[in-house]
Amino acid sequence: MADAATAELGMGHIAALLAAGVIAVPIFRKAQLGSVLGYLAAGLAIGPFGLGLFQEPEVILHVAEFGVVIFLFIIGLEMRPQRLWNLRKQIFGLGLVQVLVAGFLLTFTGMAAGLRADVAFIVAMGFVLSSTAVIMQMLDERNELNTSGGQKAVSILLLEDLAIVPLLAIVAVIASATGVATESAPPLWQTIGLAVGALAVVFFAGRFLMNPVFGLLARFGGREVMTAAALLVVVGAAWLMDLGGLSMAMGAFLAGVLLSESSFRHQLEADVEPFRAILLGLFFLSVGMALDLNVVAQDWVRIVGGVVAFMAVKAVAIYAVARVFRSSEHEAIERAVLFAQGGEFAFVLYGAALTAGVFDGEISSAATAIVILSMALTPLTTLAARRLLPKERIDPDSAEGVERAAGLRERVLIIGFGRFGQVVSQPLLARDVDISIIDTDVEMVQAAGTFGFKVYYGDGARLDVLRASGAAEAETIVVAVDDPVAADKIVELVKSEFPLTKLFVRAFDRGHALRLVQAGVEYQLRDTLESALTFSHQVLIDLGFTHDEAVETLEDVRRHDEERFALQVAGGELKAGRHLMRGNIPTPRPEPIVKPRREARALNEEAADALEEDAALTTSSLVR
Repeated sequence: MADAATAELGMGHIAALLAAGVIAVPIFRKAQLGSVLGYLAAGLAIGPFGLGLFQEPEVILHVAEFGVVIFLFIIGLEMRPQRLWNLRKQIFGLGLVQVLVAGFLLTFTGMAAGLRADVAFIVAMGFVLSSTAVIMQMLDERNELNTSGGQKAVSILLLEDLAIVPLLAIVAVIASATGVATESAPPLWQTIGLAVGALAVVFFAGRFLMNPVFGLLARFGGREVMTAAALLVVVGAAWLMDLGGLSMAMGAFLAGVLLSESSFRHQLEADVEPFRAILLGLFFLSVGMALDLNVVAQDWVRIVGGVVAFMAVKAVAIYAVARVFRSSEHEAIERAVLFAQGGEFAFVLYGAALTAGVFDGEISSAATAIVILSMALTPLTTLAARRLLPKERIDPDSAEGVERAAGLRERVLIIGFGRFGQVVSQPLLARDVDISIIDTDVEMVQAAGTFGFKVYYGDGARLDVLRASGAAEAETIVVAVDDPVAADKIVELVKSEFPLTKLFVRAFDRGHALRLVQAGVEYQLRDTLESALTFSHQVLIDLGFTHDEAVETLEDVRRHDEERFALQVAGGELKAGRHLMRGNIPTPRPEPIVKPRREARALNEEAADALEEDAALTTSSLVR
């Protein structure tokens, strides 16, 4: 049937797949629901239980699983061996404990629902293996893969990828012990030997063969050959791991790690990235197609109850493990919500149990539906958690090396010690000017201490903090925060409570600079103005203009900018002084509807002089 279904796939089906993703994903992203839920909904809509455009979603799913494999390969390219070694405690500590605790609690949950102990164990362990595709895609969309929390998530997923091997062996043991085995399983030593052999081949090839081979292809092959070779590495590693009974995704990840220090790493990533994006979307589409709505409708009470119970129990287990491993409450809740679903490895485990005779078709269909629904709910529960949870902030009173501002009495008070405030402080310190520095970022305060800066914790938008920071005694206050709203609040407080103190304020943009002038600050500067002019100076030099010409041009730009700003201050609006700006759109010259047959000429000498002067001015302005 699979072959027939494959043969029936035509251009219309491909167009339907692409159209479903193109239509659904932007809609769901605009609604801030994420691309994963968009793909799942689109797959459900065009699948056998929606419009019925596809009757065999399993065929597409087998092909689309390659998207997950490529995704893990790309993650492996970013994970150098030393970095992976540093994560070993999180992989075999945090990851292993989470799998064991969640599996234990979910097994008892299944038994409480009336399942046999062995069936409950397999259903539970399938649900324990979270969806690598869903979690990695969501972390990637949020740019959190390289954060501390993202690295812990990757570590847990790696352990879960490894766990599929012993779990498949356990299914075979259960089938033999209960007398329902349909075929003789290979001996344990053979399974372990194949796995070790596959790992050894992948390791040897990645360590010793890939660089010479890719060097040869780079010299004598074409771009399409390099792309084919990159895909061959991914497919070959996944295939070898599959032969050894291991996870295909694990094989691709290991290949990526071994090639992470290769000089061809960036080329490999660029070649396979387009395939990853398309196939991963296709994977989510096929998962949505695989949701059997007939099964859900016939047994909706048990399935909906199973989804709620399994997700809740797993979330509690993950939260408890995270807190035991000293994660913050905020991080523990986010991880619990993110990992509270089942994953694609459940399909493999449930399929093996069905083939071995441990499962019947009814249990397999119900368990699969529970996993798919949990995958679909994850983007919604994660979005709800992120909106309801307050933004995580480190407690400054418990943070090491952080001291609140109190009793400060220095000549200059700097509020905000980001990239702008740090540069501002250097000339002052070079002249031995006494300065006090406050900032609301605890991590910044701690990092500054390692570079020899004493930065106090304090919010300059609060009057009590300003008093404690010595604003009343300071000769000058430098407001270097990168938030214009906070800067306006600080200016308002200082002008109201400490009117004799001078204010030098970093302006975010032109509109903010106008507000600061109107507020009466001593000096304001848009933080990108001078750096952009200096940058432009170097561009002019590189283009062949002399140093004097470049300096003269920049002074002219500054003069025009100051004149325009003065007009904006006087007029109170940004549109004032627009004629002083230089644009790159040529000014159209009026043309007659019917061109004269004879060229125009001046009627007298005075008119001729006026025309020449006008032409000279036009040429001069264009040159400038």
